[in-house]
Amino acid sequence: MRSPKLAALELRRFGRGKLPRAALVALLLLPLLYGALYLWSFWDPYGRLDKIPVALVNDDKGATAAGKKITAGDDITEGLYDSDTFQWHEVSADQAEQGVEDGRYYLSLTLPENLSARIASSAGKGGDAPETGALQVRTNDANNYIVGQISRTVFAEVRSAASTNASRSFLDKIFISFSDIHDATQKAASGADDLKSGIGRAKKGSKDLADGLKDAKKGSGDLASGLKKLDKGAGDLETGSRQVADGTQALADKVDGAADQVLPFLKGNKKQIGDAARLVADSAKGVRQNLDDLVTLAPAARKGAHAASDILAAVYERRCEKAPLEDPACPDLKKARTAAANVATVSDDLNTLIKDEHGNLDLMDSHLKTLQTQSQALAERAPTLDKDVENAVAQIDKLNKGAGQVATGAEKLHTGLGTAKTGSTELDAGVGTLKTGANDLSGGMFQLADGSGKLAGGLHDGVRKIPDYDKKDRDQRTEVMADPVRLASQSLHKAPNYGTGFAPYFIPLSLWVGAMVAYMLIQPLNRRALAVGASSWRVALAGWLPVAALGLLQVAALMSVLHWGLGLRMLHAVGTVGFLCLVTACFAALVQWLNARFGAAGRILVLALLMLQLTSAGGTYPVQTSPGFFNAIHPYLPMSYVVEALRRLISGGGLGPVWQACAVLAAFTVGALALTALTARRKQVWTLDRLHPELSL
Repeated sequence: MRSPKLAALELRRFGRGKLPRAALVALLLLPLLYGALYLWSFWDPYGRLDKIPVALVNDDKGATAAGKKITAGDDITEGLYDSDTFQWHEVSADQAEQGVEDGRYYLSLTLPENLSARIASSAGKGGDAPETGALQVRTNDANNYIVGQISRTVFAEVRSAASTNASRSFLDKIFISFSDIHDATQKAASGADDLKSGIGRAKKGSKDLADGLKDAKKGSGDLASGLKKLDKGAGDLETGSRQVADGTQALADKVDGAADQVLPFLKGNKKQIGDAARLVADSAKGVRQNLDDLVTLAPAARKGAHAASDILAAVYERRCEKAPLEDPACPDLKKARTAAANVATVSDDLNTLIKDEHGNLDLMDSHLKTLQTQSQALAERAPTLDKDVENAVAQIDKLNKGAGQVATGAEKLHTGLGTAKTGSTELDAGVGTLKTGANDLSGGMFQLADGSGKLAGGLHDGVRKIPDYDKKDRDQRTEVMADPVRLASQSLHKAPNYGTGFAPYFIPLSLWVGAMVAYMLIQPLNRRALAVGASSWRVALAGWLPVAALGLLQVAALMSVLHWGLGLRMLHAVGTVGFLCLVTACFAALVQWLNARFGAAGRILVLALLMLQLTSAGGTYPVQTSPGFFNAIHPYLPMSYVVEALRRLISGGGLGPVWQACAVLAAFTVGALALTALTARRKQVWTLDRLHPELSL
């Protein structure tokens, strides 16, 4: 009898009565219940986090920064209520602690009373140190470990959002400060431009002042030199006139005292009298020449003094009285103007003196001329003086009086010129000092003008470099700097939910359990085939085909419920179903061999092999995270390849692992059937162990 017919007879056995039929139905539905129920319970746990009760404690008291009220606790609370994460219960701190302890709440989130104050500290002034706000999370792994893990991810996002909002407020203040600094610098630059312009005008004025003082110095020098000459001439005039006066006085005294004795004397001293007369004539001539120089130089000296005074007065008026900004040299200019005015006054006095005494000078000159003429005449007439004694006495008295007047006038003139000379010397020294100061001022003004130009240029450069952000720019930059690094997450072939991600793990698990239970009801080796002495391969196939057929029905039932019941979406639906048919055939062959070869102990080995495959297949965490033992056995177990292939068939990706898994499963299937055939050959020989097995299940 052929193997398919033997398989059909084996299955037909389940149609004899209600209990076998129920067993067959249960056998078909067991993988469905096992796989579908597991996936249903894990299908989308993250989508139902809003059913998890969580305690929320908002102790934040708010704060004020820059005149603005900050309520970080209320803002975060409102955001949490608007989110889809957890079922929030706002309670007190004691209620939250007790609720987490007794399991009423899975965890608690506490917003401390100083949360807003700490956030506001980032805008503090002076010695205020900025502080970070702390969100306090309390979990209890005794309630549920996974919820604690989920909460860490959720609250990390809450903390990030709160930090970003706080950073936005802080950075917005910084950008506003940039704009304020820009405006202030712009005003400073405008002021520097005005300063530069004023200093430029002051620089020109200081140069004009230096040039004017240079001319004034030359004029004051000429005035001092002229007055020095006048003073010397007046001194000579005073000395000469005093000598003349003394001489005429002595002469008059002698003439008057010895008038009666003159004639005899004259007769004996004619020559001496002539010489004395000639001396007097020469002296009178010298005095007359000095009087002419004094009259000529006095008006010129007055004119030079007034010219210097006028120049300094004009410079002072232009620089200090009419200028918009007071020149720093104004005090020195005022002193120079006053000194020049004093010199001009002295020169006026001298000129007035000369004018007032001009008649006397003329008279003096006339007297001197007369004296000169008379002395010359006396000298000429000395030989005949004895005849003119009487006339000479009268003339000598008259001469003596005129000489005294000339001496007195010369003394006054010398005194006035001495004062004028001293004043002109002081004026010349003062103008010289002013000239030096004006030169220094002019040089300093050039440096100041250069510095003010650099200051204005630097401030304008600063204005161009300091950013001035409007509200739109501030918002954009605040958004970027508050959250400068964002995770551009891109998932290739993303699973839509948790159940889809775990389907490649639970589907082969349910099919293995289906094959395992099937061989609890169906003999791994067909007894009829063994009894008639059929070939070992026919015996193996006769025991494998019924379970493989049931496996196909299990695949159909399981995938129908997963697809139309739970909503499992498969990128390669036909390929997935076809591949699972190969999987169930492979699992049936492996379970058959273990049961056929090891008998009752084989069932324990089937369960042990299932455990090894579940722990090393990498169905939940990557196998690399498991201990080394599981990494070592991972490549040698069929479920490792099944899980990887189903991920590609359901979610997408390259199909290389699928073809590799097909080859591996085909090899396992053929190998298991070969081992089962070998076992069937051994089973055709009855032994004492078969008649009395050591273990029976």
